[in-house]
Amino acid sequence: MNKKYILLSVIVVVIIIAAIAYFNKDIIKEQAFKPSDTALPEVPLTENLEEVVTQGLGIPWEIAFLPDRSMLVTERPGVLKHITSGTVINIDDVVARGEGGLLGLAVHPDFASNNYIYLYSTTAGTNGLQNHVVRYKFQDNKLLEPKTILEGIIGNNNHDGGRMAFGPDKMLYITTGDAQVENRSQDKNSLNGKILRVKDDGSVPPDNPFNNAVYSYGHRNVQGIAWDDQGNLWATEHGPSGITSGEDELNKIERGGNYGWPVITGDETQTGMINPVIHSTKKETWAPSGLAFYKGHLIFAGLRGQSLYSVAVSNGKTTGNLTSSLREKYGRRSA
Repeated sequence: MNKKYILLSVIVVVIIIAAIAYFNKDIIKEQAFKPSDTALPEVPLTENLEEVVTQGLGIPWEIAFLPDRSMLVTERPGVLKHITSGTVINIDDVVARGEGGLLGLAVHPDFASNNYIYLYSTTAGTNGLQNHVVRYKFQDNKLLEPKTILEGIIGNNNHDGGRMAFGPDKMLYITTGDAQVENRSQDKNSLNGKILRVKDDGSVPPDNPFNNAVYSYGHRNVQGIAWDDQGNLWATEHGPSGITSGEDELNKIERGGNYGWPVITGDETQTGMINPVIHSTKKETWAPSGLAFYKGHLIFAGLRGQSLYSVAVSNGKTTGNLTSSLREKYGRRSA
């Protein structure tokens, strides 16, 4: 393949993940891994999956498939693209700064009848950056009838969360970051550092644990959510940065659960706080991006790790060991 066509942003690997599911490819073989290892074993993919789905994207962040299997892609600078038709839509109020911008994208489970899609983006609020969720009708390749269904999520240059997906219960789940103020994650009245759960119109479901939009808390910066075939919710999350970098997490999410940030990380324990199912240890940084469930595996891309990671799960538990593929073949350039 000509190198100029290789998609160098590992977020595009998430696009490949979804394309894998679409084209019904097999994924990963199992290979042993010890959590204390400094590097995961490289596991070859069972088929050659290096197929360019699209190219020329500008910081792609999220993808979603419409019922006709056509692909929508958000670009962090504030662009929504419909890949099949070539439609390009600029979202005017997006502030793309640091990790913020046009981020999450979700398609309503009843899109065929209501044409609703949802976008998560960073905007300029009266007191600084804010993140909000807007519902649109995507019809005739246009965004129509915008309605803000959730706001009040504080934004910052980093830790803006932004992943969205409809669950098996047809509720919209939204991930948020701590916006670089750690203690927000433990405040159940704050929308930051959380996984949120709302109805499709933004209202709070009566069975949410804290009588608000919060579903789980104690998160630093969740960057992927997915459900397995038993309906269990899983999430990937960034651990500390800088000199303490590492301790990235794969979590199984429980209603009302406290996932510990900033009180505990990795194997540290505290009464009432939930440890990750798998973490990267302090010796390695995944910087996970996205999460998908496919053929018994949870699969996520790694930004810093420059790999495609996979682990087998069954009945709500990991049954295999974490493996990596495509290591350093796709990912961020150092300059």
